[in-house]
Amino acid sequence: MSNTLKSVMAAGLLATIGTTAGAEITITDLRDRTVTLEEPAQRVMLGFYFQDFLAIAGEGAIDRIVGLSRGPWAEWRPGQWEVYTQAFPQLATLPDVGDTGSSTFSIEAAIATQPDLIVLAAWQYDALGESAEQFAAADIPVLVLDYNAQTLEKHLASTRALGAAMGADDRAEQIATFYEEMLADTARRVAASTGTPKKVYVELAQKGPDEVGNSYSGGMWGGIIDGLAGQNIANGQVENWGPLAPEYVLAQQPEVILLAGSEWLDRPAAVPLGFAQNADLAKERMRAYLGRPGWSELPAAQDGQLYGIYHGGTRSVSDFAYFRFLGKVLHPEAFADVDPQAELAKFYADWLPVKLDGTFMIQADE
Repeated sequence: MSNTLKSVMAAGLLATIGTTAGAEITITDLRDRTVTLEEPAQRVMLGFYFQDFLAIAGEGAIDRIVGLSRGPWAEWRPGQWEVYTQAFPQLATLPDVGDTGSSTFSIEAAIATQPDLIVLAAWQYDALGESAEQFAAADIPVLVLDYNAQTLEKHLASTRALGAAMGADDRAEQIATFYEEMLADTARRVAASTGTPKKVYVELAQKGPDEVGNSYSGGMWGGIIDGLAGQNIANGQVENWGPLAPEYVLAQQPEVILLAGSEWLDRPAAVPLGFAQNADLAKERMRAYLGRPGWSELPAAQDGQLYGIYHGGTRSVSDFAYFRFLGKVLHPEAFADVDPQAELAKFYADWLPVKLDGTFMIQADE
């Protein structure tokens, strides 16, 4: 997310939001489409950005959801899904319209929920292609958001656009302002750091130590490391994501190793991070990676710089906390007074209807 930190001091790109005569709401969404609503949406078919929707829409948001693309929530983040369905059992009974990622998304099922607004991530809208025109034919507006772009501008624009659509402009503005301030503070701390940039290796810790997982360059964790003035060893080696050769990793002698874990099902060797995940088990699985040939001799292993981070933490209005966690890893003196876990917990307490409960950012030797 380097673009975010580089541009954090600049004014954010706002979604164009306005009102015409009467109560009509006009929004320019994250695909530069004009979306017009007669009034704030009351029946929403929600494709993605589930927690962002709940944070921004506020009280009663759950009751305004009439359908879901359930797979990206229940299957990608099952621990998170369980926490929310325990708190709000009605979520589990909502119609599932399928998932664009598995080519099961049903336009007909989405229309059948009788929504007055469909909210999609940009990647979902793009995957639907021309078939998305069927929503227009059914006179159902579609609002496209894009937190996946991982830029400050699109984070702010997505937040404000959703706030306008849900009649929660003030709440959205508070969240957007807070997010911008947190990233500005992060950028100032990085700029003030006098330490030598550290070499960082990131791996998606889904397959366990016996099989090399993807690393990231430019986007996802790679972009975040760039923005935090770290030296990502995947740069120039992979485009977006892909595994790095074990010999290359050893030769680069990384000073920090970052394992991205999640609540994956049927992944017995994965690093379990996220909602309802046990810290001791996560540390045990993380340490298993040090059993790889040569890893115990790497500077990161010798100095105890092996960290785990929740893979579901990016591409969200709450991802500021993960920025700050990695900022503290790379620039400990500059972030000495920052407690990213506490900041994330406070964000949940202030804006979300569930408590932050689980393991989201962790040091193996802590």
